[in-house]
Amino acid sequence: MKLLRYGEKGAEKPGLLDDEGKIRDLSGVVPDIAGDVLTRLDELKSVDVSKLPVVEGNPRLGPCIGGTGKFICIGLNYSDHAAESGMEVPPEPVIFAKYTSAICGPNDPIIIPRGSEKTDWEVELGFVIGKAAKYVSEENALDHVAGYCVINDVSERAYQIERSGQWSKGKSSDNFGPTGPWLVTPDEAGDPQDMHMWLEVNGKRYQDGSTNTMVYGVKFLISYLSQFFTLHPGDIISTGTPPGVGLGMKPPVYLKEGDVVELGIQNLGTQKQVCIKDV
Repeated sequence: MKLLRYGEKGAEKPGLLDDEGKIRDLSGVVPDIAGDVLTRLDELKSVDVSKLPVVEGNPRLGPCIGGTGKFICIGLNYSDHAAESGMEVPPEPVIFAKYTSAICGPNDPIIIPRGSEKTDWEVELGFVIGKAAKYVSEENALDHVAGYCVINDVSERAYQIERSGQWSKGKSSDNFGPTGPWLVTPDEAGDPQDMHMWLEVNGKRYQDGSTNTMVYGVKFLISYLSQFFTLHPGDIISTGTPPGVGLGMKPPVYLKEGDVVELGIQNLGTQKQVCIKDV
């Protein structure tokens, strides 16, 4: 299934994408794509999609998951990206938080913060927890995944790297976490360690990689993270980016007002954002 949320910000309704690419309204079946609903997604497989109302027009797509408690990101998880950043792959995953106020729809604008000169892009595979995970083994880790999605881990490099302290302040500005368009259930997503991923700015391709070069894979990350804290339904884990970010260009290239960012991951859909300045 390709689950989604549509409608105005803060008032999104649950839906799914049918085989013809039409949005079907799920609000008569579940209250949201969030919380306890994620623990029983198998029940939705018995729903007769053809009888669900078709959503007319071209509604805004919200983030594909609601009620997220934790937005956890993994840094330097592709060896070639670490190299372009001038850093070494760490002996254990680098973990940082992206605050949930950064979450937005897949096609909402990227808001360049006031005074920013180094806003950057990162196409990333995200996965969403569907069943609480604590002290989970790698063998059983994927049982805890509700689905996979595209994430643009938008980053302000000066805030992240040059202003000392934690990375999170360079990762968490408003709209720095476009998520979706869909939450794709594991049966349709395919192998999370073999997905093509790409990103373009103004039609120029900067990132063209694959999750098969990820250092720490999805199974390992779930098991690893669950040793330190419980992962709850709705938590998002964003797994790092391949090379081709603006910071790695020579000279570096950063986003400016009017730029158009497009990105996607095999089987998981695409995003498109226009960059605007915060006021």
